[in-house]
Amino acid sequence: MTSLKTFLPLSAAVLGLALVQCKKQDAAPAAPPPVQAQRAPEAAAAPPQAPAAVSDVVKAKRPAGGEYLGLYLVDKKVGYVFNDLGLIPGREDRVRAINELHFKAQVGARLSERVHREERIYEARPGGRLVAFTIEQRGDGGTQTLVGSATPTGISVVRKRPGMQDETVNLPATSEVVEDADQVRVALLRRKDVSGAVLDGMDLGTYKLATTVQPSEERLISGVKVKVGRAVSVSDKEKVPVTAWVAEEDGRLLEMEYGQTMKARAEPEAVAKRLDLVEVFGLTRVVLPKALPESAHAIPGEVKLVMENLPEKFQQDSYRQKYQREKDGRVLVTLSAKPPEPKVLKPRPLADPEGGENLKTSIIIESDNPRIVEQSRMLVGGEKDAYAAAKKIVEWVASTLQKDYGASADRATDVLRQRKGDCTEHSLLTVSLLRAAGIPARRVDGVIYMVNADGVPALYWHEWVEAFVGEWTQMDPTFNQVVADATHFGVGREGNAEITPLIGSLKVLEVR
Repeated sequence: MTSLKTFLPLSAAVLGLALVQCKKQDAAPAAPPPVQAQRAPEAAAAPPQAPAAVSDVVKAKRPAGGEYLGLYLVDKKVGYVFNDLGLIPGREDRVRAINELHFKAQVGARLSERVHREERIYEARPGGRLVAFTIEQRGDGGTQTLVGSATPTGISVVRKRPGMQDETVNLPATSEVVEDADQVRVALLRRKDVSGAVLDGMDLGTYKLATTVQPSEERLISGVKVKVGRAVSVSDKEKVPVTAWVAEEDGRLLEMEYGQTMKARAEPEAVAKRLDLVEVFGLTRVVLPKALPESAHAIPGEVKLVMENLPEKFQQDSYRQKYQREKDGRVLVTLSAKPPEPKVLKPRPLADPEGGENLKTSIIIESDNPRIVEQSRMLVGGEKDAYAAAKKIVEWVASTLQKDYGASADRATDVLRQRKGDCTEHSLLTVSLLRAAGIPARRVDGVIYMVNADGVPALYWHEWVEAFVGEWTQMDPTFNQVVADATHFGVGREGNAEITPLIGSLKVLEVR
């Protein structure tokens, strides 16, 4: 739905902020400037006309003037969401959908704030196409505005950043239509499942989105029983079921549940905007019963952990991680680390063993950007061996980027320019430079062992990289590890929010 379309991609971005802080700082960054309500450019071709029919997304009941939802991470308030959808006054053949996300939390010693606003314009007819959009981002991660317009061959996007020249990015046409702006309410109105696609507001890729209608139920709201429609949506990008509850009488969105970790609850505007300061690290870490042995830090090295609440889909054996089921749903996880086998190492450029996805450029990775390409060439030089080249890139990123959480950025060229950041910036720039050098690479999300200032041994959410050099090998540019040691437990890739249900539920019962 309108909020769902924002909630899916943006929740991944929100939770991506709760990654390990690599170097504590005392000062907090300034609050992000308010987002200015810029309007998405409307298609200039046809004059205003009343369409013969309008989409079901317009017919569905919803609160007039939009709706606010408080955003909760492990039951702690970390932000709020606003969304609205309706016909444009004076342009009855156009629909405007507005989505905003405001996030604020203490991340280690840093105050992190982010504002993300999207405005999308669609044809109002059934199956009406997406014709324009404006996406604005402020605060942590950088400031930029993306203005997109449909063209005969696809979508033209102008990227605006303070102090920099505008850039134009040409995208293929998206299959997103007006019903995809609020699949939940459309599905509940029709009383049948809906499927489609959504252009993601972060990486501008188009991903399939499907919504399934569930049996209605009754809920007690302000002491009164209310009949509630329920639907579950899943995006091909996030792969996390998002359950939405909508009051059947007036179309109010009452709650959204994003796995078991993040929830959005309907609140009056004043309540939604009231944010308590939450410390994310302590809230999301996985506390260990005892410290890890020194062998976990050695190369080669190994450590064994007995875990609870680790879903079966995450228990996939790999060259680094092995799983053995024990009684009562417990799982013995063996983490190991060693360098790649010399006999399998190959020269670059290499073909991607997974079909090319790990060599692609994007508005985030930017591996074909001239500055990224030039920096990669300078680092690698004439080195043909892919692993040797990868080590040069990892070591340069580790030694060059200042460990500074307050200098977060969402784009590789921004990281290269400012040369600051935490684990996400280190990994993003490393993957970009690796791909530019012809080495398939991807980011890995998971947890890493640390003992913070309070002396409690724990696993903290972190990001590092994996490179294909003849075989896959994991490397950590944040901590300058050309072989990521066995204190790393990987559970996802490329900032994928599929891992978010583990936050707050995963437990380690034993260290062996």
